[in-house]
Amino acid sequence: MSSLGPPIRHDGRVSVASAQPERIWAGTTLAARRAARRERLLAAGLDLLGTQGAAAVTVRSVCRHAQLTDRYFYENFADRAELLLAVFDEVAAQAAAALVSAAAAAGDEEQAARAAVEAFIDLLTDDPRMGRVLLVEPLTDIVLGTRGIALAPMFAQIIRAQLGQLGAADGADSRAALVATAMVGALANLFIRWLDGSETASRDELVEFCVQLLVTTAPLARG
Repeated sequence: MSSLGPPIRHDGRVSVASAQPERIWAGTTLAARRAARRERLLAAGLDLLGTQGAAAVTVRSVCRHAQLTDRYFYENFADRAELLLAVFDEVAAQAAAALVSAAAAAGDEEQAARAAVEAFIDLLTDDPRMGRVLLVEPLTDIVLGTRGIALAPMFAQIIRAQLGQLGAADGADSRAALVATAMVGALANLFIRWLDGSETASRDELVEFCVQLLVTTAPLARG
């Protein structure tokens, strides 16, 4: 039977047990194996969600795609919805990082806008699954749609920051916040239509239009 508390020395004092090293099996630790299984499940979720849509993502399909049993699915996620959100959050984080990194390396407002737009479009086209996950599937799946709405203010803040519209404190400039929020909606709708082929502009035409849209809208935010 295992002890219910720390070991007791003969003199009645509690001894401090040294930390036991984690067991190694097949060259990796348990934590590393768990992390690897989680990555396989996330990769499977991204592939299914980004190619077949949210309806194709089930516990069974993800496990089959990842070549893991459902035991390992529930080791990492409570249910299908938690996996969907984890995939969506990871894609959204990559998109946000690409926008911020690209704009930070630019100079004036127009250069920042161009760098951000190009980085975002590259993200959507280099891996089309990411565009579908971030922009298309939230339109049809309530779990993803709710998360997309919740993350919209984050992208609005990024737009404000890139165009010099970020106030000293959150909510300090309601006009800039309104403009940035409107821009998120407008650009998202434009990218969705471009991805599904409804909008037939070339990549260069799309970039140029989005840049000019951002730059010409900036004065409106300043009032």
